[in-house]
Amino acid sequence: MKKRVLLGMSGGVDSSVAGYLLRQQGYDVVGVTMKVWPQDCISRAEDKCCGPQAVADARSVAHSLGIPHYVVDEADQFERLVIDYFSSEYQAGRTPNPCVMCNEKLKFGNLWSKAQALGCDYIATGHYAIIEHHPDRAILRKGVDPRKDQSYFLFSLRQPQLRRALTPLGGMAKPAIREIARSLGLKVADKADSQEICFVPGNDYKAFLRSHLGEEEFHPGGIYDLEGNFVGEHEGIEMFTIGQRKGLPGGSPQPRYVVDLDPVTNRVIVGSAEDLVSDDFEIDRANWIVPRDSDEPFGVTVKIRYSHPGTNATVTPLENGRARIELHEPQKAVTPGQAAVIYDGDVVVGGGWICRAAALQLA
Repeated sequence: MKKRVLLGMSGGVDSSVAGYLLRQQGYDVVGVTMKVWPQDCISRAEDKCCGPQAVADARSVAHSLGIPHYVVDEADQFERLVIDYFSSEYQAGRTPNPCVMCNEKLKFGNLWSKAQALGCDYIATGHYAIIEHHPDRAILRKGVDPRKDQSYFLFSLRQPQLRRALTPLGGMAKPAIREIARSLGLKVADKADSQEICFVPGNDYKAFLRSHLGEEEFHPGGIYDLEGNFVGEHEGIEMFTIGQRKGLPGGSPQPRYVVDLDPVTNRVIVGSAEDLVSDDFEIDRANWIVPRDSDEPFGVTVKIRYSHPGTNATVTPLENGRARIELHEPQKAVTPGQAAVIYDGDVVVGGGWICRAAALQLA
């Protein structure tokens, strides 16, 4: 009997070709598109994954491939697990990563109950990452296309999630994906890739927070330099992230950058580019895909954000799901709330969420 797989279809070329490849590999494929945001989002974001065009494109592709297609309403869960997380992280002076949370909680989380109800053995997506299935565990590797690799966004998946996950695009490059789509006559073959957070119109997260939270939920306060000098006022720490330069008061002989945020006092701390440099930090809520046999330090490569190229580091596991990461070369803008993903070559060892260091003591 064929194995059945539930394929998450966003209406883009990647998940569309993933469906074709899975069928070629002998799977019985069922397509599903998640409706993840209420009607008011659709009116503002026609081209987003929550918009009607995405659903229409996914349905059209499913028809072309000869697979059934369903739309599931996950709007309530998306708001609770992703939107609320996104907003509360900014309120706490951290910079969130909603794509990681969506993968863990929804695409490979809540969606599993839908997969089981449809008799599916696996969940598949169009991520550019490789998941190897071994008798005792699953291994997550980088996708072979370095420009598209998305293993970073899957680091928080636990073994039960990885063992029932399929990512058929991991061994391919983007041009080959588009060529397959063209050969199949899929109208999404040349559809542009989304470069933005799917639920934030125009990638303007500040406008989104104002709309979602309301101005009364912002935390205004003062802007101070590292010597404790008052520089100016701000409308809310939600408007700032580590490394930011835009939106700060002028009048300084050197460019100012946000070097820390204090959610207790609502202070924005500014300094020079050199003040952004860190050589160590801690992570919490660590997830080890490759289990550790001891708490001894070990050498790795770590990415401190998705766009980061990676740098050599030493990791020391700590208690309560924490770990200390010592960077062999200091890095700029190590940002609380972002994911630090740990690699051994192309294998994802694990990762965690960057913690805020002890509050800066102003002069």
